This record gives sequence, C-alpha cells and structure tokens, in this order.
Amino acid sequence: MTDRELLFVLALQHVPRIGDVGAKKLIAHCGSAEAVFKEQKQRLAKIDGIGVLRLNELKLDDHLKAAEAELEFIKANNIDCLYFESADYPDKLKHCIDGPILLFQTGTVQLKQRRIISIVGTRKITSSGMAFCEKLVEELEPFNPVIVSGFAYGTDITGHKAALKYGLQTIACLAHGLNQIYPKNHKKYMAEVEKNGGFLSDFWSTAVFDKNNFLKRNRIIAGLSEATIVIESAEKGGSLVTADIANTYNRDVFAVPGRTTDVMSIGCNNLIKQQKAHLLSTPLDVPYILNWDLETSVKPVQKQLFVDLDEQELLIFNYLKNQNKELLDVIALHCKLPIFKTAGLLLNMELKGIVRPLPGKCFELI
Repeated sequence: MTDRELLFVLALQHVPRIGDVGAKKLIAHCGSAEAVFKEQKQRLAKIDGIGVLRLNELKLDDHLKAAEAELEFIKANNIDCLYFESADYPDKLKHCIDGPILLFQTGTVQLKQRRIISIVGTRKITSSGMAFCEKLVEELEPFNPVIVSGFAYGTDITGHKAALKYGLQTIACLAHGLNQIYPKNHKKYMAEVEKNGGFLSDFWSTAVFDKNNFLKRNRIIAGLSEATIVIESAEKGGSLVTADIANTYNRDVFAVPGRTTDVMSIGCNNLIKQQKAHLLSTPLDVPYILNWDLETSVKPVQKQLFVDLDEQELLIFNYLKNQNKELLDVIALHCKLPIFKTAGLLLNMELKGIVRPLPGKCFELI
C-alpha cells in the first residue's frame, strides 16, 4: 500500500458513524478509499446501510488533516499497517464482517498458516486458574500455536507469559493506540512480547482511552483465532463478551469448569451449561476437538530444559524452595538485597519461567 492509499484509508477510518462495516461497503462500491471521497453522495446514499446522515460526516478536508498527522506518527514509530484487502492482513479476521479495515502492528508478528488460539478470563485470576493456564500452554507447546490475549491483568498476562516461557509466539491486542501501554505495570513485558510476537490495535494514537474500547478490542481477539479459551470468569465479564463474539464468528469456544460455589467459575459454568462452549477439563481437549495433527506441527526452537541462573538469582531460588510463597520485601530482607534489585531479579526469573507473581507482591516458584 502506498502512502497516498494509506492516507485515504486513514481518512475514511477517521469518519465518525461510518464504522468498519460501513467503510467496507463504501470501498466495495467505489473501489478504493480515495474514490469514496470523490463519489457523489447521492449515489453513496443508495448503498444498503449507509444513509444520508452518515454521509454528512464525509468531509475530506477535516479527515485528511487528521490522517496526515497519524501517518506521520505511524512512519516515525515504524508501525506496520495491515489493510483488510491486503495479503498480510490476518486470514481469519478477513472473514469477520466487523473486522477493522486497518490494523496497526508492532513486533515480529507471523500469523500466516499458523494455529492461533485466544486465552481470556478474569483480571482476578485465582492460583488454580493461573496453574491451569500455564499447564494448558505447556501441553499445547508441541503444536506450536500462537497465543492471543489482551495484555490485561490476571488471565491475559498469565497467558502471554506462559507463551514466552515455552517459546511460543504471543500477540497482545490493545484497547488503545500504540503510543501507550495499559496497564503501565506491564510495560516491563513489552520487549519480550515484541521479540516473540507483538502488539495489534485498530486505535489511533489520538484515541481517547475509554472502557468501551475493551469491548471493541475483544472482536479482534476473537476474530484472530480459531478458538477462544475462557479460563475463569465471574457471572459477567469482558471474557464472556469475547466468547459470545467468537460464537457469532462460528469459532470454537472452550471454558474451564469449576465448583458451583466458586465466584470465578460461574461464567465458565454458564457457558458450558448453555452449550456456548466445550468443557475443557484437560489441555489436550483443545487439539482433540480442533483436530490438530501433531505430525504436521513445526516447532522451530527446541524447548529449553535447563535455565541458567546468576549468583543472586540462585540465592532467591534457594530461599523460595523452602517457602510456600513470600513477599517481595521479605525475600529482599532474607537475601540481603535491595528491594529494587530483588524486583528486577524476580522479573528476570519470571520471564525465564522460574517464579510467578501472586497478588499482594508475593512470589512463588513454579
């Protein structure tokens, strides 16, 4: 796509009330985004689902100026733009009627001819939910899937970190522009994610951060994947919205069952009860139901069997071996290390798959 073509696609994306579905209809009718702005409004108004009121916003000068500024940001930050009609646009997302006309991407994302699954769930993931999520990714590792999630607290970041631990590509779908990261605490994982996957968003750098963005983002998580897996969820939650969207796309949905008295299992149990999801009792249910053939899986990097620890990391490791779990401050005290240094060492050990963080600044060995 040339800069001029991209400029007009950005301009069309910037038009309020048109949306992705409307934009695709307009482009299909006119042949290109640039041609949309040059076409007579009377003709455009005859397109099913468009209407005169929407077309009142189609003023080129207003949107071209904003598009020029966004294009400067894109080029200055080496952001890849994936147009919905181009060959590099994610295959599965092409089949979603409300898929973005334009996706923004950073990192080393490779989605062509890949098995792709989304892992979603509550931000308040329990220790058992975290353990199941990690076990799931570990047992799926021979099938070499791409792990997609939303980079949020709880289930999302657990899935991303498990993918990094087992050498799998992971994609973080963001509910804001690529000029920021949310939550800020997860900025420390960005480099590893970009090295082993990357970030996707359809939001501009000027987009106002809003909670409704997360619901819009969920259609990308569901659309990228052949299956969405819900680890834990309360009776209501964003992960259930993602599951519903996946069902509308005719994609498989899995849910991990739990006890009826567990608050964070109500959502999953309801999905199963309402026949909106497969019951996921063991990780290998996924390749069985999706009919994955292990013989055709290609794993380019052999799983690392032993992890090298430096002297200070080994000190922390040996201390945690004798503890069920421990606070950051207590670990630092017993290992005679500054707290800031201990936090950095624990992060390195977390990325190596040796420790995992728990609520309240606690850590435990995996």
